[in-house]
Amino acid sequence: MSISFDRALGIHEKALGFRAQRAEVLANNIANADTPNYKARDLQFANVLAEQSAKGQRGPVSLNRTDSQHIAAEGVAGGDVSLEYRIPFSPSIDQNTVDLQIEQSNYAENSVQFQASFTFLNSKFKGLVNALRGE
Repeated sequence: MSISFDRALGIHEKALGFRAQRAEVLANNIANADTPNYKARDLQFANVLAEQSAKGQRGPVSLNRTDSQHIAAEGVAGGDVSLEYRIPFSPSIDQNTVDLQIEQSNYAENSVQFQASFTFLNSKFKGLVNALRGE
């Protein structure tokens, strides 16, 4: 009998990857808070989850090539497609849409959710190890 990590871990593995991607996007927004014309972006978990459910896909996505000269392209489902521009609450003179307090708040919230997913996955792996040891 083999262990299926997809069934054992469920969506939490994908959620952890999403949280890491979102942390990168939010950190990029914070780093560019003073850059003129920079447009803040964000990933929404509900949108990514709905997109994945609608596609019915898990894992890598491959594109069809119509010519043998084309470069093969592969990526992960739900990449930049779900990356949305943030609508600012108040316009700035330099057209920058980053609100530093909101970005920091979102980053902190995302960090807590990342830690929760990580803790859950850690307990799942401990349970699998205990099952393998027969404890």
